[in-house]
Amino acid sequence: MALKALKPTTPGRRDAIVDDFSDITKSKPEKSLLAPIKRTGGRNHHGRVTVRHRGGGHKRRYRIMDFKRDKAGSATVVAIEYDPNRTARIALVRYEDGSKRYIVAPDKLIVGSVITSQESAPIETGNAMNLGSMPTGTTIHNIETSPGRGGQLVKSAGVSAQVMAHEGDYTLVRLPSGEMRRLLSKCMATVGQVSNSDHKNTKLGKAGRTRHLGRRPQVRGSAMYPAAHPHGGGEGRAPIGMAGPKTPWGKPARGVRTRTNKRTDKFILRRRYQR
Repeated sequence: MALKALKPTTPGRRDAIVDDFSDITKSKPEKSLLAPIKRTGGRNHHGRVTVRHRGGGHKRRYRIMDFKRDKAGSATVVAIEYDPNRTARIALVRYEDGSKRYIVAPDKLIVGSVITSQESAPIETGNAMNLGSMPTGTTIHNIETSPGRGGQLVKSAGVSAQVMAHEGDYTLVRLPSGEMRRLLSKCMATVGQVSNSDHKNTKLGKAGRTRHLGRRPQVRGSAMYPAAHPHGGGEGRAPIGMAGPKTPWGKPARGVRTRTNKRTDKFILRRRYQR
């Protein structure tokens, strides 16, 4: 992937840094692998807003992804495509029986590459296998948290995890956040780093592009009156005060740990905030 800076013909284009899509080889998606998406606007099944600042945006169709990588046999990469629903690129692969699937495209995967999914697969980009079959130091992504569930970890643009050690039935993995976690060695993962690593360097440049992504405007709490937000009120510009920033409902907003899943605490050897 490469980026390009636009000519400053308008104020919105002056600061924009966008993708040049030079790595895309196919412009239209595979029709058989599309599904509709119902937009919620941040509302739950009762119609109440549970996630603020969502709504609008360009119409999208979901690409049915193969996160499980459970189909045996080798497949050939047919195309590298853009997916409006994720930051990474996706790869369209065709198996020997003619069936097609979408996978998260790892970096340096090109059209014509042959990938496979089996325990004895070679350690090559795009191949999927059990964590227990991978040597120490292997760079991986699309990692399962329980066997057969499908990849749930490390799927965003440019990220990767690393196999650190094998301990009995478990494999120690270092996640992109720095967290060290034990996972069952029977869990599947894919070799390589996720594609589109320059995504973090893009700049939207104008408010309109944010709206195209389905994000609505946010009002600063300090611009509100005291009854609407804990940061509001005061004569002139006032500091936040209190014991740090707060949400509109008075809860601590930054740096507060909210993890409550004690059942899996024993699998985390080092937290992401421990250095």
